[in-house]
Amino acid sequence: MFETLGYAGGYEVYRRARARAGDRLNDHKRWVVIAAAAVGALIGSRVLGLLEEAPRRGLSWHDFLLPGGKTIVGGLLGGWLAVELAKWAAGIRSRTGDLFAVPLCIGIAIGRIGCFLAGLADDTYGTPTSLPWGVDFGDGVRRHPTQVYEFVLLAVLGAVLWWLGRRPHRQGALFR
Repeated sequence: MFETLGYAGGYEVYRRARARAGDRLNDHKRWVVIAAAAVGALIGSRVLGLLEEAPRRGLSWHDFLLPGGKTIVGGLLGGWLAVELAKWAAGIRSRTGDLFAVPLCIGIAIGRIGCFLAGLADDTYGTPTSLPWGVDFGDGVRRHPTQVYEFVLLAVLGAVLWWLGRRPHRQGALFR
């Protein structure tokens, strides 16, 4: 549910940013970039996620069809690589990522709430801690709430990027 909310929230922030700031690309070229990002993110997320799990359970081609085994780092890398390839193929030479910087922060932050609520089943919990804010996800071990840490980081980063985006800046600087 939170993955879907993350996509929806990120898209709504993107849509508003595009309406406010405009876009250097026409609709067709922008949708080429968005489609490439989505497909590349899906593939990158699955490939890196399965490679992370391979030592524990082995790896086969049909694992790509099963749920789970995704990672945001793979999604970001796969999406970025696919966008660069699609831009090259479509002859797009301008930087296109600034409109996605804040929406990515918002979308991932919303998704991390879902990771936190999923607990141990999500496999993104932190290491054991004796700190007072450690969270017991049901196994009797207090752990760093890494999902909450990342949510806070992304919320602050998103706010800073939003603030910077309202000021003059070089094209591509926000995404970078």
